[in-house]
This record gives sequence, structure tokens and C-alpha cells, in this order.
Amino acid sequence: MQNNLITDATLVTNYIQGNEQAIEILINRHKQRIFSFIYSKVYDRDIADDIFQDTFIKVIKTLKMGKYNEEGKFLPWVMRISHNLVIDHFRKSNRMPKFSNTGDFNIFSVLSDSTLDAEKSLIKDQVEHDVRRVIEELPEDQKEVLMMRMYNDMSFKEISEKTGVSINTALGRMRYALINMRKIIDKYNIVLTN
Repeated sequence: MQNNLITDATLVTNYIQGNEQAIEILINRHKQRIFSFIYSKVYDRDIADDIFQDTFIKVIKTLKMGKYNEEGKFLPWVMRISHNLVIDHFRKSNRMPKFSNTGDFNIFSVLSDSTLDAEKSLIKDQVEHDVRRVIEELPEDQKEVLMMRMYNDMSFKEISEKTGVSINTALGRMRYALINMRKIIDKYNIVLTN
């Protein structure tokens, strides 16, 4: 019963310091919520089991490598890992909608597959959320150039005129924005493919 009094952050620290039982307590504490979340996305117990196990393999590897830095936010961090693994599952399985081949191809038999729409929507929403999160961490001058170039489809000449900097400075800011985005993506283990 005393395990319930120990915070997730303390258990994480204990595990990193070599207490193997701490990870078992964390898994048992959160398994129902994490498994239910995964199952609600894939609707298949075996796939959900696999993703659940992959989630904790990734959690354990990250903790053992000393790359965990989400102090006090263990459950949201694990949920994010499981969410990304669900998205990876849908990408890898590359599930295509099925339609009956009666000779007459009906585009609506493909378009009406709501599970595919839900999967694509889930992936698209996650990617958009992650991109916004990454852009928000950029310095203001880099964010400004990136937004003008990518979202307003402005040329570097137009960006230069609008911001009052040289074209080379605008190009440099864009270059540094992309470099910094890659660093942020690596820092948070974000997957941005569809």
C-alpha cells in the first residue's frame, strides 16, 4: 500500500539509480490507463499489447540512457510515447481501405472508409500539433521568417522587404530555423512523417 504514496518522479529517480522494482510499480500504476488509451485507437487486443510493450521498452531505454527530462510529467510523457507508437503502427501497416472488385470501381467505397479517415486525421492532427510546438520554441526572428516563407508562401525578397533585413539575413534565419527545428525534434523524439 505504501507504493501509492511514492510519486512518479521519485520512482523514476529510484529506477535510474538502480532500483528495478520502481519501474514495475510505475507500470502497474499506469498500465490500465495506457493500455485503454492504446486499445481505444487500434481496437485490437494483440496490437494494443504489442504497442503497450513497445511503449515500456522505449521508456526503459530512455531512462537507462539518461535522456528522460520530463520531471513530474511521467504519465503524459509515457502517453505521448504510446500515442507516437500508435501513429507509427498505422503508418507501417499502411492500411488501405478495402472495396469489392465487381468490375465497376466506385470511388465512394474508398472515400467512405471512416477508420482510414480517423487514422489519417489522428496522424495529421498529431503532426500539426508537433509542428506548432516545435515552431513555438524557435527564436522570434527565425519564427517570423519561417512563418512568412512556409505559411504565407512569401519569397525571400518579399521577406527581406517586410522585415527590413537583407535577403542573406532572411536566408540565414530560415537556415537556422530549420537547424533548430531538427534539434527540437530530436530533443522531444518527435516523429513528423505521414
